Amino acid sequence: MIKFENITKNYSSREPILQDVTFEIKRGEFVSIVGKSGAGKTTLVRLILGLENPTSGEIYFDGVNVSNADNLKIQEIRRKVGCIYQDYKLLPKKTVYENVAYIMQVEGKENEEIEREVPKVLEIIGLEEKFDHFPNELSGGEQQRLAVARALVNHPDVIIADEPTGNLDPYNTYEVISLLQKINQAGKTVILATHDREVVNKLGKRVITLEGGRILRDEEKGNFII
Repeated sequence: MIKFENITKNYSSREPILQDVTFEIKRGEFVSIVGKSGAGKTTLVRLILGLENPTSGEIYFDGVNVSNADNLKIQEIRRKVGCIYQDYKLLPKKTVYENVAYIMQVEGKENEEIEREVPKVLEIIGLEEKFDHFPNELSGGEQQRLAVARALVNHPDVIIADEPTGNLDPYNTYEVISLLQKINQAGKTVILATHDREVVNKLGKRVITLEGGRILRDEEKGNFII
């Protein structure tokens, strides 16, 4: 589904952020991408989304060469991906309901569909009773679950979670990772970029380890070893 072929990414005269990176993620997989700060995890995510182009190599999403795709095709690819970030990226002046509805409005969805789908996704992530709360009235864990709802509501094929538990305590970390597992079990491809050793080791899923911009290991049932 997502394929990197000999990807190198550098900026001006600096050392490459990624060097000769090759891997493939199949539909329905749960893959953790791990590495120290600066290993290239976030750059890799940006390349998948077409937010940056590689210096060399090819990236494919569902058979489409992302590097050569026009803006229309890139937007089509991005609509197939839901993103969850460490800093939540919520809209502070919108309620829980409005935060999720806004994502659908941007995609041009009809009000009838929005009114049907938003309550469903809020129930899935356990925030149906905080419908009219604002983000600052939620705990950190609830804010991250709301970010999950925003990523899910347009039914993407892929969920990319970039350090989603970085600001959470162990209990809320467990809640968010459990949600990601349920999403994966429902057939979605999940890509988790993280430096949380305990989370990765408990998952027992595929692990791609980056070090110095290169793939150090790619293990089917891997552990966090750096």
